[in-house]
Amino acid sequence: MTEANPATKAQILSIVERVERLEEDKRAISDDIKEVYAEAKGNGFDVKALRTLVSLRRQDAEERQEAETILETYMSALGML
Repeated sequence: MTEANPATKAQILSIVERVERLEEDKRAISDDIKEVYAEAKGNGFDVKALRTLVSLRRQDAEERQEAETILETYMSALGML
C-alpha cells in the first residue's frame, strides 16, 4: 500500500473529524426531539399524530394532496370510508 503525503493525511483527518462532530450533533438533536415528544405526551398529546403532522408539513401541498387522494382511494376500496 502506498503512503499518502502529509497534506492528504491532514485532509482525510479533517474530513473524518468533521463527520464525527456532525454525528455527535445529530445524536444530540435526536435526543432533543425525543424530549419534545415526551413532553408532548406528558401533556396529553398523541405523539403518533404529532409525528404525522410534522411529516405532512415537510411535504409540499401538491405532494400531500396526492398522498391523501391515494389513501382515500384505498380506504374506499376497503369500505373504510
